[in-house]
Amino acid sequence: MKRAFVTSVLLVVVLAPGAWAQDATWRPKTGPAATVVPPGTPAPGSAEAATIAEVIAFEKATEAAVVRGDTAQLERALAPTFLFTHGDGWVDGGAPLKVDTKASWIEYVKRRPLPYIYRELDHQQVELHGDVAITLGRYFYLPQSNSNNAAHMHVWFERVYAKRNGQWQQLSHRTVKGPLRDDAVKTTSTQ
Repeated sequence: MKRAFVTSVLLVVVLAPGAWAQDATWRPKTGPAATVVPPGTPAPGSAEAATIAEVIAFEKATEAAVVRGDTAQLERALAPTFLFTHGDGWVDGGAPLKVDTKASWIEYVKRRPLPYIYRELDHQQVELHGDVAITLGRYFYLPQSNSNNAAHMHVWFERVYAKRNGQWQQLSHRTVKGPLRDDAVKTTSTQ
């Protein structure tokens, strides 16, 4: 009896880390960065803190629009000159995986089925320069094409926003590290 129980417990412990591999509903535990501004940036005053909260909310709303395939919101949120640099191959002098313009990114986002199961932001930090904001952070995502094998991914990024006519617009996204599989994250975090 004891032996059967121990064997059952061991099987659960050994097999459990791989159980998420078939779970497209798994989500990483995301959270805020230690500070809302990058290291070395002066602590924000109340006006800056309000602007930082506005930028963070805008960034989250834009990610949600991508997941929903809300191209009308993306038309407003992305600057006409928007560029999305995928992959970090450029950091070593190589080529990125791909670079999207506003038009090609919106075309990709409106595909059916929708390209993403989820995209969730994590560790957002904002550096303000008047009507320009630079954000640093990470997003976790699950591409629709990987939902059967649940290849959850993440990237670290740097983004640039500008406030135009009272509204924020995203000018640029540049992946600085990734894409990376979340195997290590899943085996060390709990749901």
